[in-house]
Amino acid sequence: MAQIFCIANQKGGVGKTTTAVNLAGALALKGRRVLFIDLDPQGNGTMGCGIEKRDLKGSIYEVLLGIASFEQAVCHSAEGGFDVLPANRELAGAEVELVGLDHRDVRLKKALEPELDKYDYVLIDCPPSLSMLTLNALCAADQVLIPVQCEYLALEGLSKLLNTIRKVKGGLNPGLDIEGFLLTMYMRNRLNNQVVSEVREHFGPLAYDTIIQRNIRLGEAPSHGKPVMLYDAGAVGSENYLALAREFLKRNRKRSK
Repeated sequence: MAQIFCIANQKGGVGKTTTAVNLAGALALKGRRVLFIDLDPQGNGTMGCGIEKRDLKGSIYEVLLGIASFEQAVCHSAEGGFDVLPANRELAGAEVELVGLDHRDVRLKKALEPELDKYDYVLIDCPPSLSMLTLNALCAADQVLIPVQCEYLALEGLSKLLNTIRKVKGGLNPGLDIEGFLLTMYMRNRLNNQVVSEVREHFGPLAYDTIIQRNIRLGEAPSHGKPVMLYDAGAVGSENYLALAREFLKRNRKRSK
């Protein structure tokens, strides 16, 4: 039975999609069966997996609205070695259309339930907003992984997300927990080191030891439609995300005992 993780932060540009795609790729390289779900209407995660978002026969949009089944929408990333529920701009319309539907906040959860035996891990890339799409991800997930950019006031924007997680845990999804906080876009300077110290002091063991450094290869890999470790295995970004996968698996082995 798969464990479901959503990668969420309502602030854009903090490395959510980069983390979701590259963690999926690293876990697949380690022999895990992975499903990547692109829940961002921009579809950047879909493209980063080597799937053309303009040519989709089915997408997460149709699955959420009950127009298509999981089997009709799921694709396989030949480059990444994992399955993908892709997205394109049509998903933006789901925000309005879901409002009038029954069980609007758990439609993703219900769509995934029959498929979980096929995978070890499901990774959901959330949009940069606390929207109906993000709520569906939180209701479906077991854990939330929160990327935190190493910049000034990095903790300021987290309060709304943490409050939303508490509310979902208090009602719609009592089993929801925070997997951890991942520091991203790190550079070796005084400000970034201060942010690292603040995050680790504030969140303690929930803060990952692994830090994702700024690396040009991380920015280049999506244009080649593959995770960074399959684009340039020797890049710093590759080393970082392989280290993240090792720590991620170690944490979850301990949790499952």
